[in-house]
Amino acid sequence: MDAFNLLKADHRKVEKLFSELESARGQAKMRVFEQIKTELELHTHIEETIFYPALEEPKQTHDLTLEAYEEHDVVKKLLSELSRANKVSEEWEAKAKVLQENVEHHVEEEENELFKKADAALSEEQIETLGEQMASEKERMQTGKAGRAPSSKKSSGAKKSASKSKSASTAQKRVRASKKGASKSSSKSSASKRSRSSKKSTKKSR
Repeated sequence: MDAFNLLKADHRKVEKLFSELESARGQAKMRVFEQIKTELELHTHIEETIFYPALEEPKQTHDLTLEAYEEHDVVKKLLSELSRANKVSEEWEAKAKVLQENVEHHVEEEENELFKKADAALSEEQIETLGEQMASEKERMQTGKAGRAPSSKKSSGAKKSASKSKSASTAQKRVRASKKGASKSSSKSSASKRSRSSKKSTKKSR
């Protein structure tokens, strides 16, 4: 299974659905949108968990892969906003058009730039293996046997977020430890002062 052909097939399917979306009316338009949403969520999932991680390492595909992650984030945000509506409005239609334009731009950049550079950076065996992994993951997601991607295949953004969270937690612990230390030091200092004061008082009474 060629990874590029699999992803291109997904692209063509979504393009066809966007054409149907333009001609559909009322609730039929909403139903077509739900199909687009399902296809895009599945497509972005297999790219982010399997395809993109393999392209982050090679120098010639690194920057384009990071851009692709960012473009996915924009698409996800638009899908989320469009999903909140119960019916089609002028505002909804305008936002759906923006979604289509973003997806078309992303597809064009992938097929004309990223795929070509990835083809040069990866071996034929790697391309076949990635294709098989993505096809298997698509089938797994579609049958609903599991809802989450394996933890070992998290995107770099998730890893960075976890790292930041861990750092923040460590910093908070250090601050608390520092405050406790300061509190203990203050208590010892006060006790020492009281002790000296008590000794002076005793000498005067003598």
